[in-house]
Amino acid sequence: MTTRTTKRDAGTPTWFDLMTSDIDAAKTFYAEILGWNYLDTGADFGHYNLAVSQGHNAAGMGPIPPGAEMPSAWTVYFASDDASADAERVKTLGGQVMSEHTVGDLGKMAICTDPTGAAFGLWQAINHIGAGVENEPGGMCWCEVNTRDSAAALDFYTKLLTLTPTKMEGMEYHILQRGEEMLCGIMQMDDDWEGVPSHWLGYFAIDNTDEAVERAATVGGKVQVPAFDMEYGRTAVLSDPAGANFGIVQA
Repeated sequence: MTTRTTKRDAGTPTWFDLMTSDIDAAKTFYAEILGWNYLDTGADFGHYNLAVSQGHNAAGMGPIPPGAEMPSAWTVYFASDDASADAERVKTLGGQVMSEHTVGDLGKMAICTDPTGAAFGLWQAINHIGAGVENEPGGMCWCEVNTRDSAAALDFYTKLLTLTPTKMEGMEYHILQRGEEMLCGIMQMDDDWEGVPSHWLGYFAIDNTDEAVERAATVGGKVQVPAFDMEYGRTAVLSDPAGANFGIVQA
């Protein structure tokens, strides 16, 4: 099992969380698809739930606050040594900062958008390091930004996260790396993405992609991209009952 007990290096994907219009339906759905259990952190934290896989924190989910006008969606967070300073760098590099706040003694965060409009988070860990399990069933395993302007996104994220890009052959896709470690991807959206705004997509590892695809519809979800094989495993993109998209990968 790939687990962590210490915070990740700055610029590394460290946490995925879901804000949803129907927390009960989401918990039931992801329990069926990813096998999660949950820990409700209580009223002081807005009933934010920690999703637990194999005894370790895998992701988070919470209800959309009353009055907030936002769709149900997953957010990808990158580790930061200084969230406030990195938020200022976001602005300098052409992005926007939507919010910043401290989460008790757990950490400091900022929600931002890149110059192409894709939302993401920064997380400065104090007592919450991010995901405690990764690259194992139920744990996060990859993330990529699907963007209307990959050149602008590439310039932004390589500078903000201090990563090096490598272009994949035969497609408009860049992998952002630190040394030999592949951390995330940037995909140029084409005409097939008509009407879809730039966005980050998080992927979770799973035991059997085809079985998960079959189960999704029975628990209120939808298949957005049917299962297909790629170099790194069998992959699909699903949406939960409230419409939040995420990917799954069977290594």
